[in-house]
Amino acid sequence: MRAGYVSAATTVWCHISCAEIEITSFLVASRIMAEEKSQTAASWENNPLPDVYPESHKEDGEAQAPDTKTGQSENYSPKLLKMLKAAESRWTPQDRDRDEEEAPESEAGVAEARKTDMQIQLTEQKQEFNKRPTKTVRRSLSRSISQTSADSFSSAFSESSDDESSPRDKRQQNSKGFSDFCVKNITQAAFGRREIEIAEQEMPALMFLRKRAGGEKPLAGAKMLGCTHITAQTAVLIETLSALGAQCRWAACNIFSTHNAVAAALAERGISIFAWKGESEDDFWWCIDQCISAQTWQPNMILDDGGDLTHRIYKNHLRLFKKLKGIVEESVTGIYRLYQLSKAGKLCVPAINVNESVIKQKFDNLYYCKESILDGLKRTTDVMFGGKQTVVCGYGEVGKGCCAALKALGAIVYVTEVDPICALQACMDGFRVIKLAEVVRLADIIITCTGNKNVVSREHLDRMKNGCIICNMGHSSTEIDLASLQTAELRWERVRPQVDHVIWPDGKRIVLLAEGRLLNLSCSTVPSLVLSITATTQVLGLIELYSAPDGRYKQDVYLLPKKMDEFVANLHLPTFDAHLTELSDEQAKYLGIGKHGPFKPNYYR
Repeated sequence: MRAGYVSAATTVWCHISCAEIEITSFLVASRIMAEEKSQTAASWENNPLPDVYPESHKEDGEAQAPDTKTGQSENYSPKLLKMLKAAESRWTPQDRDRDEEEAPESEAGVAEARKTDMQIQLTEQKQEFNKRPTKTVRRSLSRSISQTSADSFSSAFSESSDDESSPRDKRQQNSKGFSDFCVKNITQAAFGRREIEIAEQEMPALMFLRKRAGGEKPLAGAKMLGCTHITAQTAVLIETLSALGAQCRWAACNIFSTHNAVAAALAERGISIFAWKGESEDDFWWCIDQCISAQTWQPNMILDDGGDLTHRIYKNHLRLFKKLKGIVEESVTGIYRLYQLSKAGKLCVPAINVNESVIKQKFDNLYYCKESILDGLKRTTDVMFGGKQTVVCGYGEVGKGCCAALKALGAIVYVTEVDPICALQACMDGFRVIKLAEVVRLADIIITCTGNKNVVSREHLDRMKNGCIICNMGHSSTEIDLASLQTAELRWERVRPQVDHVIWPDGKRIVLLAEGRLLNLSCSTVPSLVLSITATTQVLGLIELYSAPDGRYKQDVYLLPKKMDEFVANLHLPTFDAHLTELSDEQAKYLGIGKHGPFKPNYYR
């Protein structure tokens, strides 16, 4: 029993002795640390770090810094030298005196010293922050409202600058004295030329046509009127037409889609172009009239996108319209107008319907819209798509592309349709087909893709919830009933370029993009490769109509033959290093087709 007490007492004494040893060791270590810190401070004061350090060692890449005590060089990493310099710059004489007089005697003292040093650093940073300039510089609305994803590198040059005057009010000329054009700023031509050169790399078929047919000049003598979007991709198209022998005069088919720098680059090359971003309605028609009414210029071909140029010539210049050799139309709206003229017996010139060609429908309308819808929405609204209740009006090729893109990012997608075949396709693809009136109160995003009129009416707009985003991916600006929003009780507020809040009296607001015009071409960039497919089809259609002998085409609307569709597709296959399988003679005979095509009948859609 007694031995047990002795053992226990011995154990307690040992623990106490160990604790005293640990405390003593800690105090000694603290004094040593304080002395080393004081000596380091004195060393920095007497021997400051050099301002210029020797170059890095050739073998191991470490910087050589001389040892101030021994005169020998020691290796320091560049990051370490930078840290030491920063520490020296923060070390003040008062800090050194304080540490020499009173070194911390315990861990608490060391912590207090570190806390004091941190407060000094924060104070210095706060003073430095307060010294930053606060002077603001006046900028144009389009550059000052938002510097988020609504901006792009190219938009800095293509959007309106501080000069808000209309280009119609000033006379411009290029470096060669040519002045038959009207663009925002001819001095942006160099930047626009770089944009065009980048697009050329992704448009192999057009470059092939330039190289193969440039010497033959199949469009020699053609006087081409064009009304399309003015982008780097359409610039490649326009310059291809010029390389093939055509003379071109051009205007924009959309008041928001023009890239100002690209228009300037075309004007610098001597092409008569009348377009700039942000035209008014009056400017829009003025630019088209400038293309048409040249005193010494008689057009014989039209390349149109939307039918506005064709409609203008037919209404105001019927004599010119009757002398045309052909029209190539790209959009569903323009095709509808041509069919109306044909049905009424008033179409006195042959036309080619590019929009309903297989190569256009399956690639431009589908893949182009599939990639650009998300880009346009992100740039303008920074919206998160996951879980959003989204309504896509129309399930044609454009609607299919939009639905696929939105579904891939987690949006809940509804579809509205009038065509039972398209509606059944939507159901098979996993989308719920519903009337807009049934879901409009829940919708976060509404996208129109029909090309029709008043798809979204004022009744729908009144029932939308606060913050609903509405935009158009069809061609025409008539899909949303904008006229009904131009009333006294509703207030419009421009919050970003091409982003408007329409505010109801109760404070509810909807977000309207691009004033109901094409979202992708107005608010985002476009994939060059897909547009190369459509542009090549347009060029081939123009060559066909211009070079066709009299009587081959009557005064009607035609589709491109499938052989031409397949030729355009073939020109783009090398981009993907694709290798086609060839039919044997026996296989071709079995199918009843040519060995090298066409592989689809003309009625194939």
